Amino acid sequence: MNTETADIKAIEQVVATVERAQRAKDVEGFLALFHPDALWTTGHGKVLIGFDAIAEFTRTVLPAASWDGEITYEAVHTQFLRPDVAAVKVRQVYHSPGAETEGAPLYVMTKQDDGRWLLHACQNTAVWAE
Repeated sequence: MNTETADIKAIEQVVATVERAQRAKDVEGFLALFHPDALWTTGHGKVLIGFDAIAEFTRTVLPAASWDGEITYEAVHTQFLRPDVAAVKVRQVYHSPGAETEGAPLYVMTKQDDGRWLLHACQNTAVWAE
C-alpha cells in the first residue's frame, strides 16, 4: 500500500471515529481527534477557536444531544493540499423516521509526527433541499 492510500485509509478511520463518538455521545473519544490549535465552526455557525473552546462546547452539547434515529458520516472526497495536510469533504446524514437531513462538513486535517491525522480546521454546513 502506498503512502497516499494508507493516509486516505487513516483519514477515513478518523471520520468513522467521529461517527462512533457522536452516536455513543463519547465526548473524550471525539475530543481525542482534535489538534490542540483546532478551529471548529458548528452547523449553526458558532466559531470555536482552540481545543479548550471545542472541549467546553462539546462537553456541554454532546451529552445532552438527542435525536430520533441515527447519524452516519462518510468521507466522500479527500484532497491532499500537502503530504501532511488534507481537505476532506464529509457526507453527514441524520436518518430519522419520516425524514433525513444532511450536512456537508469540510475537515482540514493535519498529519502529526507520529503519523496520526487530526482535525485541525473544520466547518459543518447544513445541506438544504432545493
